[in-house]
Amino acid sequence: MYYAIFCEDVENSLPLRKSARPAHLARLQTLADDGKLLAAGPHPAIDAQDPGEAGFTGSLIIAEFDSLEAATAWADSDPYVDAGVFSRITVKPYKLVLP
Repeated sequence: MYYAIFCEDVENSLPLRKSARPAHLARLQTLADDGKLLAAGPHPAIDAQDPGEAGFTGSLIIAEFDSLEAATAWADSDPYVDAGVFSRITVKPYKLVLP
């Protein structure tokens, strides 16, 4: 089943994000390589594709896991968690309807 992982950033997270980004992206790439990643990306802090120094307010990841517990454990071990980027993570089951 798919799970939506909603992550909220701490204030001024951009420097923290930059330091942990390679490891964060590597984990996402592993999910993609395994055919389990539906979508992933950050929420820009301003209405722009590239928010520059305004940074981001969080991230959304939608991926397939065996259970809610597995999805939560995966989210809790993200490099952004270790780097202090996320202030809160919410994991919910997700049902793909379209496309």
